[in-house]
Amino acid sequence: MKMQKALALGIAAVIAISLAGCSSDDPSTDPNGSATGPVELTVSGWSLSTTPEFQVLADAFMAENQDIKVVIKEYDAADYETLMLTDMSAGTAPDIITIKQAKFTSLWVQGGQLLDVSDVVAGLGPEVSGSSSYVVDGASYAVAYRQDHWVLFYNKDLFDQAGVAYPDGTWTWDDYATAAKALSAALGQGVFGTYEHSWQSTLQGFANTQSPGANPSLVLNGEDYGYMKPYYERVLDLQASGAQESYANLTTNKLTYQGQFGKQFAAMLPMGSWYVATLTSQQASGDADGFAWGIAPIPQYDSSTTGLDKMPVTFGDPTGFAINKNIDSAKVDAAKKWLDFVASEKAGVELAKIGIVSSVSTSAVTEAYFAMPGIATDDLSKFAMSAHKTGPENPVSLNIQEIQSILNEAHSAIMSESGSVDSELAIARDKIKLILS
Repeated sequence: MKMQKALALGIAAVIAISLAGCSSDDPSTDPNGSATGPVELTVSGWSLSTTPEFQVLADAFMAENQDIKVVIKEYDAADYETLMLTDMSAGTAPDIITIKQAKFTSLWVQGGQLLDVSDVVAGLGPEVSGSSSYVVDGASYAVAYRQDHWVLFYNKDLFDQAGVAYPDGTWTWDDYATAAKALSAALGQGVFGTYEHSWQSTLQGFANTQSPGANPSLVLNGEDYGYMKPYYERVLDLQASGAQESYANLTTNKLTYQGQFGKQFAAMLPMGSWYVATLTSQQASGDADGFAWGIAPIPQYDSSTTGLDKMPVTFGDPTGFAINKNIDSAKVDAAKKWLDFVASEKAGVELAKIGIVSSVSTSAVTEAYFAMPGIATDDLSKFAMSAHKTGPENPVSLNIQEIQSILNEAHSAIMSESGSVDSELAIARDKIKLILS
């Protein structure tokens, strides 16, 4: 409850300071608010040297809107939300606020930082996904421009070496575990059948979306997290059998999923679709080994959602753009044009060319994506990237950050085997009930 009170006080301070620091001064307007030149929009971004999507979108947008200039304001990726909150408090946040993690949406809406853009979202076509993650109390506060989802990467060369059949789109998690053990046994010391990273989402994300009756309330209600147990028992068994690196070793030695899969220390990798761009780039530069690889749908809870005639269930949060509620009124129309554009097929094609999974799903976007040099182009890879039912990693709730923090504590204790599955999930349940009371 102390955390909740502190949060409320912090939000109140942000609102007060932001309103006090709000200014209508803008070089593109005169004192009467009349336009005198190109409208300048500032957009937040991070790691611009290695994350080209922001400038790619800006260049494509400006080519179609020559009366609007887009300037990207760079933030440190590791501290993005903290730095953004500081700028919000000072009234110096950009006109367009990129939502890096959807779980911050509710907090920023309550803090009075985001403009209601329900009118923009209402005009989006059915080919655009992800924006539902930014709905708070029935209103929309951002537009998704990318929608990643989790898939299974696999090393075809290591599968061939081990004599194990490739994934075929029909795998359940039990099939995955069987293959991981067979691969480890055949490949020998130093090469694991699979690699699962330390993040809680590598287990909880799938449990939250694939378990029978799965819906956001499973995460948010604090009633019973026992549905996660089969996922933990399976991975603990893989650790014990030596089919995957232990949680203790990967955290102590700060192993990276890029290094483990890219340098062929693991034959499989459950990971987000964003890794496609990284892997192709690293293979081209030599930072990753040269080997044949493919993408398969993520393994499923049971056979009811497996097969190429089904829609595999996975998870993933979008990345979106919101409008600063304190934006100069003369810029609002330009800002909404930006939101419209990033959810267009043109933007989707431009993102696809650099390996980014757009929120826009059309044949033109898919064609551009699989024309990227170095990408896997087999039929199963195309299926895995285009056919999926994607649930949220972070359901919309003001309490989601605290809930996920508590569940992460349980994850760490279970995976390091400092606590049992049952006891740690029960502790998490009780803590979450307390913050919801």
